[in-house]
Amino acid sequence: MPYSPMLDLDSDIRPSPISLLSQSASLKRGSSFQSSRDDTWRFKGPQQVTFVENLTEVVISQLPNFWKLWISYVNGSLFSETGEKSGQVEKSKKNARQRQNDFRKMIQEVMLSLMKLIRGALLPFSLSEMELKQYGGWEMKSELSGQWLTQVIHTVRVSYEALAALEIPNDLLQVMQDLILDLRVRCLMMTLQQTSEDVKRLAEKADWVVDNEGITTLPSQFEHCIVQMLESLKEPMECKPGEVNIFQQERTQDQVCELCVGIMKVFINCLEQLSTKTDGDVDTSHLSSDIASPDLFSNIHEDFCPTPEQRLLIILSNCQYLEKHTFINLAEHFEKHGFHGTEKITRVNVESVRDLDQRLFETYIELKADPIVGSLEPGIYAGYFDWKDCLPPTGVRNYLKEALVNIISVHAEVFTVSKELVPRVLSRIVEAVAEEMSRLMQCVSSFSKNGALQARLELCALQDAIASYLTSESSFYLAAAIFVSPINCNSRIVSWEMQSFDAQSGTFQCPGLVCRSMLGPTYLPIHYQTTSMVRLTKSKQPIKVSLEFQD
Repeated sequence: MPYSPMLDLDSDIRPSPISLLSQSASLKRGSSFQSSRDDTWRFKGPQQVTFVENLTEVVISQLPNFWKLWISYVNGSLFSETGEKSGQVEKSKKNARQRQNDFRKMIQEVMLSLMKLIRGALLPFSLSEMELKQYGGWEMKSELSGQWLTQVIHTVRVSYEALAALEIPNDLLQVMQDLILDLRVRCLMMTLQQTSEDVKRLAEKADWVVDNEGITTLPSQFEHCIVQMLESLKEPMECKPGEVNIFQQERTQDQVCELCVGIMKVFINCLEQLSTKTDGDVDTSHLSSDIASPDLFSNIHEDFCPTPEQRLLIILSNCQYLEKHTFINLAEHFEKHGFHGTEKITRVNVESVRDLDQRLFETYIELKADPIVGSLEPGIYAGYFDWKDCLPPTGVRNYLKEALVNIISVHAEVFTVSKELVPRVLSRIVEAVAEEMSRLMQCVSSFSKNGALQARLELCALQDAIASYLTSESSFYLAAAIFVSPINCNSRIVSWEMQSFDAQSGTFQCPGLVCRSMLGPTYLPIHYQTTSMVRLTKSKQPIKVSLEFQD
């Protein structure tokens, strides 16, 4: 415990009220204030907390007696009990009334000394440099946690209630109310800062356990962490009689809002770190999958370590869940506990998670679309193919079949994590493919009749196969590509060529993919129960090529 002249009972020769109270308490309890060499303090929590408890105990055990003695002195009951004569009593009462200001100053000195000693121990930054030399001196190895500050707030509140019950004038107790408010604000700030550190550690505990919606436990752990924080702040934030709302100061509102936003951003940073972890960074000793439908996902491996692409998808799924559920729930919790600026907190958090979501999404699309798009041009011109000099079409060429198989593979990978992500991802993949096909077709200087038929056949096949995921942009690109082929290449001829190919080659199938296993070692094609994904069927009607994804 630091040296303070206010507590040095041997060297303090100034007969101040607080020193008298300390001496009285020492005689009564056998020296409540222990030196820093007393090892028993180590087992009573932080020294500052024990100091405040002992100090308030001294004041509460002594000040009421002084106050009652003064009241008896003023109203004359003290003299009546001693058998003083009536005239002497009136004279003493008159003298007491004249000394009221002196006694008031004594009480005020006690209260000010008490508050400054507590501030020196807990809120040294609230004292002036001169006051800090007199009332401070504590070694602040670390800040007190919100839990300990809550205990101190409870102690000071009990002391205030005990003094208020004596009907001591409110203006003398105002310094105590000011201290309580500052302690409440400090407790709130420290709790928010500690929660930020707790949230940061969630990434260390993260695994890749997913439910059948592609959500890990991270969002629920994060929400639980915030709810626990709010519950711990119930007592400090509660307004007792005579206290003011903790958010009455605009500065406090702004600081709390900033810290709350900071907590959310820390969590979003955790998600981003997890999305970029390498296999060596991931602890796979505790990884497993919690899938509600084992019939749907049958090839689950307990020691699964997700690929970078799967990791991106899982974090994307978590981002969507945060925006649609977690942040809404937290906004309700904040409002329930009296926090201000909830709308701003929610808005900033949603913007942050959307930003992360978009960046991760673009990364995933780049990883998946670039290989598919990059394979189109070499595939089209494989074997020195020339649009101006080619044989009659015998069907869709291998480059397009491979592109469709790769699109199906992406569908399978996404579907294993979250079917909600499938339309979003597939639409972007399709846009990239359509844009590249449009570019390649527009680069062709001229077509022969056979070349035009081949181009129209492949473009129509592609258009029908990806119809479910066409957007306005991808439709525009395909329309532009089809427009390039000669006008006299009509759909009837294309249909006849496709039927002719079907008659010669039978039914062409490209095994479809539905991921029965989330997180297999690779995302190789897995057959549906019916393997009719890309099929040229026999029909009297113009043939349609469709890429059917079964949920």
